[in-house]
Amino acid sequence: MDPEKIMDDLSKELNVTLKAMAKAKDVNEKEVYSRIIKNLCESLGVFLKLASEMMQYDDEGSEDIPL
Repeated sequence: MDPEKIMDDLSKELNVTLKAMAKAKDVNEKEVYSRIIKNLCESLGVFLKLASEMMQYDDEGSEDIPL
């Protein structure tokens, strides 16, 4: 699967869950949403870290090219 699509889907789901948490009245319901948000953020962080590492490798290769 495409990593960009996964990151977009995770971001959309995170926004939906944040809005649902804002509307929740019960403390227990808010706690459930907060756990979901935590898991979504950690999952998104995995992809962002991977993208960051890939960008570092791209930058290193460009320095070796003579002009």
